[in-house]
Amino acid sequence: MHYETYSLTFSSAFSRGMGGGRKCNERSRRVLDDGRNDTRALYDNPGHCAFYAGMVRKKNVLSVVMQSFAICCSITIVWYVCGYSLAFTEGNFFIGGFDKVFLHGIGINTMQGSIPEMLFMMFQMTFAILTPALMCGAFAERMKFSALFLFMVLWSLFCYVPICHWVWGPDGWLAAAGALDYAGGTVVHINAGVAGLVACLMLGKRIGYGKEAMAPHNLILAMVGACFLWIGWFGFNGGSGLAADGRAVMAIVVSQIAAAAAALIWMACEYVENKRFTVLGAISGAVAGLVAITPASGFVEPAPALFIGLCGGFICYFGATRLKHWLGYDDSLDAFGVHGVGGIVGAILTGVFASEAITGSAMKPVLEQVWVQTESVIATLIYASIVTYVLLKLVDVMIGIRVSAEEERMGLDLSLHGERVE
Repeated sequence: MHYETYSLTFSSAFSRGMGGGRKCNERSRRVLDDGRNDTRALYDNPGHCAFYAGMVRKKNVLSVVMQSFAICCSITIVWYVCGYSLAFTEGNFFIGGFDKVFLHGIGINTMQGSIPEMLFMMFQMTFAILTPALMCGAFAERMKFSALFLFMVLWSLFCYVPICHWVWGPDGWLAAAGALDYAGGTVVHINAGVAGLVACLMLGKRIGYGKEAMAPHNLILAMVGACFLWIGWFGFNGGSGLAADGRAVMAIVVSQIAAAAAALIWMACEYVENKRFTVLGAISGAVAGLVAITPASGFVEPAPALFIGLCGGFICYFGATRLKHWLGYDDSLDAFGVHGVGGIVGAILTGVFASEAITGSAMKPVLEQVWVQTESVIATLIYASIVTYVLLKLVDVMIGIRVSAEEERMGLDLSLHGERVE
């Protein structure tokens, strides 16, 4: 009840604010009042903070929270200044234009489809904020805060914005090819996952990795964060249709099913291997299912969603527990193992299961659609890897990217921020 009251209150306040003290037209009012999923996407930001904060060691918890908070602030300004314009205005197949820098030309009555464009801009801003924040999990506990801050601003402009334009922009090349990504499988999860993998490889392993215990310091906090993420995901997936209709409801339903299925299969895998069920496994599985269903959420029915969730949970389990050990990298919080791997699984399976009954329009033959989906995955993997490597090299030359061994052993909370959790 408290959550719903807050959602209603926030939506109503947002609606009044969008009207600048005047009444919105009735169509906008109806969409704002009924389409509350858009505002629920904001729950992913505090959810993500708590989720990651609970999974690191106690001496680094504040550093992780500070990283997410700083990313939220900095990317908000980047998105306002030019990110939104470069992602969502016409330009060319690669990047948009500068027509809407500083939100130029967007007034209180400017519409984007059936909703005010300011609301659309704000909704898309939440994706732009969350994507680099997700990446931080791959290299948690060892990167300089100053380097992270500079890198994330550059990465948002040179990596996130172009890929966002490719997939969702009015003249992006993947959109023109027919790639399906309802709520961010490629744009958000594969993008963040592979960038995190490149970053953790460049930074190297944490001191003591594989030799010292590095267990999560507070799984209650991680569980609370996972629950907020789950709620917020309904905003991302349900809200991506920009309407409160049957398709939005279906996106929420399939998200719930996939998350539950993935959590159960992850728990089953743990029990088969270790004869126990863990909280960390359950919440990791749920997030893996939410990641996998994200690109498909507005395209599939419940039965395929169950299959996508099971596949996502099963494959991400091995991505998080086996792959990094086989290849020898230190993905601290399994950003690539869950978001990268889960995003790839979901993007490919979207091509298999996308249904005309949900989309309301004719679909490509399955093999053709799967190939288009595969192209989008490969393009994102290659581009994000190259840009991330180049930007990190640049930042490393400028100010260095890794903390000293002494600072790392002390913990980033004290060494970088002069604070700690008692």
